[in-house]
Amino acid sequence: MIVKTPPLLLHWADESATQAFALQLAVQPGLRNAFVSLHGNLGAGKTTLVRHLLRALGVQGRVKSPTYAVVEPYTLAGLDIWHFDFYRFNDPREWEDAGFRDVFASPGLKLAEWPDKAAGVLPLPDLEIHLQVNPDQSRTAALQAQSAVGIALLQAVQTLQAGPPSDQGGAV
Repeated sequence: MIVKTPPLLLHWADESATQAFALQLAVQPGLRNAFVSLHGNLGAGKTTLVRHLLRALGVQGRVKSPTYAVVEPYTLAGLDIWHFDFYRFNDPREWEDAGFRDVFASPGLKLAEWPDKAAGVLPLPDLEIHLQVNPDQSRTAALQAQSAVGIALLQAVQTLQAGPPSDQGGAV
């Protein structure tokens, strides 16, 4: 059994720092079959992070929020991605009816905003990302791993963040 790691705290001064983080995460091999949960208040930057991550992975065209549809699927060469937004999720029966159990059991990247709204039906995420808006409109991201895949992602990001100083964000 894997226990949650201590959080890795990152500071993103602006959207370009969020994009730089997404680029770092996108190149990690373990991401291809990970479940990443995104937490934060409205406007914290969950969808913005997902958009940058999907772009970094090669998604072309419009990347829209799945707030009303609950899920937006993307297919790339050799990679299936599902972007969930459970903000309007009300009934666990929706989980079964929509086939989400099968989606989460299949290979591919799963990104879920508002996972607390689907508590009890979602599997344990590999990586949790908690976003908070600071008074200066920068973001603090707290990353926690809950699996071997998550630990590998967290270690890779931590190593990249500890690299040469840059104005694109870094560990707090």
